[in-house]
Amino acid sequence: MLASLAHTLRRNAHRPAVLGTTRTGAVRTAATCGELADLADTCAAALHARGVERGGTVAVAVRPGPRALAVMLAVHRLGLRAAVLDPGAGPDVLRARLALARPDVVLADAAAQAVAGWARPLARRARLALPDLSGLGPVATVGPRLPGCAPSLEGSAPAAVLPPPVDGDGDAVIVFTSGTTSRPRAVVHSRSGLDAGMAQVAGLVRPAAGEPVLGGTFFVLVPSLASGAPVALPARSPRVLARQLRRLRPQAAYLTPPQLRAALAAGAGFTGRVWTGSAPASADLLTRVKAAGADEAWGVYALTELFPAAAVEQAEKAAFTGDGDLVGEPLPGVGVKSGPAGELMLSGPAARHRYLGEEPDPWVRTGDRACLDGGRIVLEGRCKDMVLRGAENIYPGLYEPALHVPGVELALLVGVPAGDGDERLVAVVQPAPGADRARVRAALAGPLARMGTARPDALLLADVPLAGRSRKPDRAAAARLAAARLGAPPRTR
Repeated sequence: MLASLAHTLRRNAHRPAVLGTTRTGAVRTAATCGELADLADTCAAALHARGVERGGTVAVAVRPGPRALAVMLAVHRLGLRAAVLDPGAGPDVLRARLALARPDVVLADAAAQAVAGWARPLARRARLALPDLSGLGPVATVGPRLPGCAPSLEGSAPAAVLPPPVDGDGDAVIVFTSGTTSRPRAVVHSRSGLDAGMAQVAGLVRPAAGEPVLGGTFFVLVPSLASGAPVALPARSPRVLARQLRRLRPQAAYLTPPQLRAALAAGAGFTGRVWTGSAPASADLLTRVKAAGADEAWGVYALTELFPAAAVEQAEKAAFTGDGDLVGEPLPGVGVKSGPAGELMLSGPAARHRYLGEEPDPWVRTGDRACLDGGRIVLEGRCKDMVLRGAENIYPGLYEPALHVPGVELALLVGVPAGDGDERLVAVVQPAPGADRARVRAALAGPLARMGTARPDALLLADVPLAGRSRKPDRAAAARLAAARLGAPPRTR
């Protein structure tokens, strides 16, 4: 798909490719197809002139947009692999990760270099931090330069010859997922695996040519553009995003659950099909999206190691009455089996090739406990999130979906130390904006009573902490919050 995208861009050179928005929500063209193709060719020629050879590694710290996509297209053309830098991971972790990946060059825009340099104190307030990029490898600036930036990549080889596209398989991208500074974990996707994942997305979303798609991830951009659909990058401000949705009326939109919740709170309306993933999406959230105008609202179950794996539409998810979180049938080609302790294991052509420094393994360990219901995957909680209360093992994910009653935005079950190695089970529930707390407590009475021996010792109404790029609920931070708020002997209240 990446190889064919270059031809599609040239064939539709004058059509909009990447769309932005003004503060009023008006649509503007950030790059035409031809401009995007030119950016990719310039980047590829400059990297080739620098002597970065097939199999080499390019670290990428570029904000989402046309230039970031152009870098990825150039990397693919040359048979290189991209190591994506996350400024939210922290400098020490990034140094360890890049020491493992050993980049030949670091491509960074002016904003990333500012975060690593003069704007470091300001960036810390936003929980962003990058180490001194020059300590990771030679740095080149992508896009406009500011004083103090490294030399420009695009201007480093103005007369460079564009090499022919690399054919065949090999490493395509490195994405760091977890681990410590002493042992970072890195997922390696091959070129064929990446292509299979994007083909899976294209088959799932079915973008129509000429109609806009809203989404900012690589797995949204490439399949949409390859199908001839322009892609709009979601506005960061929820109010502007609501205006953007009203003006754009996209055929499909991919937003994370936090983005959806913020957009709904800002009064957003939806059109077409809406997709969400990267964090748990409750049936209530999908129902609210459809009530706001969407024709369909889909939850996507995906991992860094395999994207996407399964999907479920709101109507099916809302009709599910069993325990656990229904995430849908495995998508075509995705294999499923049960591992030790009921851990969900997945395989398929879009699965990661290996972890960096390890041997290939066709099966991905998800870290989720799960069972099958008529061929559908039902998650029962994270294997490592078990709470031990008395002699009972409680898996929060088995019961958390029942807490998402009307008026509840987010809900977690967390363990709080109770002494002697025992734990208290606390339900941390975040009411929706404007929800009456007394009514939320009353609505939760039934689900809490039906939990039987897994009933929480305490109910805390509070904002659920979020963390990471996808702003997922932070279970550890929620446990610390519960421990601080409920220091006295617990009671369900």
